[in-house]
Amino acid sequence: MLQVNFIRENFDTALEGLEKRNIQEPEKTLKEVLQIDDERKNIQLERDGLQAESNAISKEIGMLMKSGQKEKAELIKERTAAIKAQVKDLEDNYNKAELALTQLLYAIPNIPHFTVPSGRSAEDNEIMEEVGKLPSLSEGQGLPHWELIKKYDIIDFELGAKIAGAGFPVYKGKGARLQRALVNYFLDQALEMGYQEVQPPVLVNEASGYGTGQLPDKEGQMYECKGENLYLIPTAEVPITNMYRDEILQARELPIKNVGYTPCFRREAGNWGAHVRGLNRLHQFDKVEIVQITHPDHSYDTLEEMKNYVKGLLDKLELPYRVLKLCGGDMGFTSALTYDLEVYAAGQARWLEVSSVSNFETYQANRLKLRFKGEDKKTVLAHTLNGSALALPRIVAAILENRQESKGIRMPEVLVPYLGFEWID
Repeated sequence: MLQVNFIRENFDTALEGLEKRNIQEPEKTLKEVLQIDDERKNIQLERDGLQAESNAISKEIGMLMKSGQKEKAELIKERTAAIKAQVKDLEDNYNKAELALTQLLYAIPNIPHFTVPSGRSAEDNEIMEEVGKLPSLSEGQGLPHWELIKKYDIIDFELGAKIAGAGFPVYKGKGARLQRALVNYFLDQALEMGYQEVQPPVLVNEASGYGTGQLPDKEGQMYECKGENLYLIPTAEVPITNMYRDEILQARELPIKNVGYTPCFRREAGNWGAHVRGLNRLHQFDKVEIVQITHPDHSYDTLEEMKNYVKGLLDKLELPYRVLKLCGGDMGFTSALTYDLEVYAAGQARWLEVSSVSNFETYQANRLKLRFKGEDKKTVLAHTLNGSALALPRIVAAILENRQESKGIRMPEVLVPYLGFEWID
């Protein structure tokens, strides 16, 4: 979440950023933050003053008791009791103001980086580059993946619906092996780039959800385990970043680079429609996630490095793709700058998002209390970043649709050692 001091010292910048996100009445919201913070500080000053007075009186009572002036000491004690009652009321008011301030800050999104374009929707995102030649398929070879998976019997949506419900496919035979091959390939590539592999829980507690900004759950995306105060993760970003919640790191430890594979779970409430058939949108899917914790001075260089790493994966998979810089209206709640990478799916003749790479600056770190101690011994908030590297369903869809031939579906060369076969036929 935003820091109150940042809002106070950079009010116009914060206001401009929230306006770029198309937030309603941002000036009113920011002024309310400062008003509540002022009230909180005034309560604290009054409370501290009364406590200081109480401490002075206690010392005076001790001196009077030692000198035998018990009657005078008893009279002063009455004042002590009154002060304690006042302090108790002030502490209650302070806690209420603190809670109101925190809840208000939770509802304010991150301030976009100055390079983020203005806009309201995905149509306003900036296309940075387009890489690779779009496939030209022969007649009869332009099937969408939901027809190909039936033709080759590699993914079964009906069986998944029987077991769980819509959006939970069953991968079979070469379809299951393709999933496993992609996970292993992506993990191995990350390890070569210096990431440490971790295998985190796929359930997280409420503190973890608040820490990375998934809670409060404004979009209704998270599955909650009722009665357990646990949530199924929508992305490995949540548990991996929360490994460092309430930690003070040393500057020499940065950057910290972790990669993890997990299944991911999203309710996708209200997101079903004409363009979400097959693997395009699921309730459960597999993803390999890269997460970095960096020094604030280097986080935007790190963002470019992570973006280029994901581009390299798509190059090696021989998939045509494009890179977009998201506009203010399409960015995630916690992000300061996000690049989306989309692959082209020939059977649908459309682009599919397969990765988001984001810099959150100090927004998550402030929630997490994730800090580091620099060479000057001062403790400051770190910057956090993450990216999909990669999400599997749409990668699978693009491989199936782009690489279909009369013989079958030819696998990318880099996956063959992991698969043990060259063709799905």
